[in-house]
Amino acid sequence: MKREYLSRTERLLGAEALERLAKARVILLGVGGVGSWCAEGLVRSGVEHLTLVDSDCVAPSNMNRQLMATVASIGRPKVEVLRERLLSINPEAEIRAIQATYSDENYQDFELDSYDYIIDAIDTMKNKISLILRATACRAKFYSSMGAALKTDPTRIRVAEFWEVDGCPLGSALRKKLRKEKTFPSKPFLCVYDAEQQPNRGTMDEAPSEGKAVINGTMVHITAIFGFTLSGLVLEDIIREA
Repeated sequence: MKREYLSRTERLLGAEALERLAKARVILLGVGGVGSWCAEGLVRSGVEHLTLVDSDCVAPSNMNRQLMATVASIGRPKVEVLRERLLSINPEAEIRAIQATYSDENYQDFELDSYDYIIDAIDTMKNKISLILRATACRAKFYSSMGAALKTDPTRIRVAEFWEVDGCPLGSALRKKLRKEKTFPSKPFLCVYDAEQQPNRGTMDEAPSEGKAVINGTMVHITAIFGFTLSGLVLEDIIREA
């Protein structure tokens, strides 16, 4: 059964590439609208060692864009629900679920140096900056998602090195903060981004979560493409080395 679900993948990539995918150790921080689809892309493609990090529980407002958000999963930890789904794809995978918020105060708990790939799908600016600095100082390869909210046009989604990300408010804010604090990433890294900025046309009674100034509208076709693109960057890197 293990090889059956990967038969089309193996036909395209070959057995050696699949072995490399199975051995790669990946940590994904943030499993919301972007991260949940990234996790799906990794496991469906043969990644078998994946750590999921997120402190949130599923809420009704997640259901328009997050893979594991359903009526049945409301109130449950996102990482646990997502882990169950991923294991239903490959029961032999090693999927570790950590219900926690990554921060500069607890970064050592996540043992970033033990991974081959680190993927950032964190929303909050402070923790995102910490992860950028800590992850780029590791041996692992690092990929990051910029903001996926306020967008509707999938053709505008791009990949660029962090300092070359153009037109993304989050990317600009991150670079400004890093320059102000005179702290910089230890090595280059690729980001998924989109320069489109639509306005919020509706109203929202929901209060922003900690670390966020405002809640912006989002749609699944954008967040999913961001997530699948992140997974694709990891997969392509592994495939190239095979």
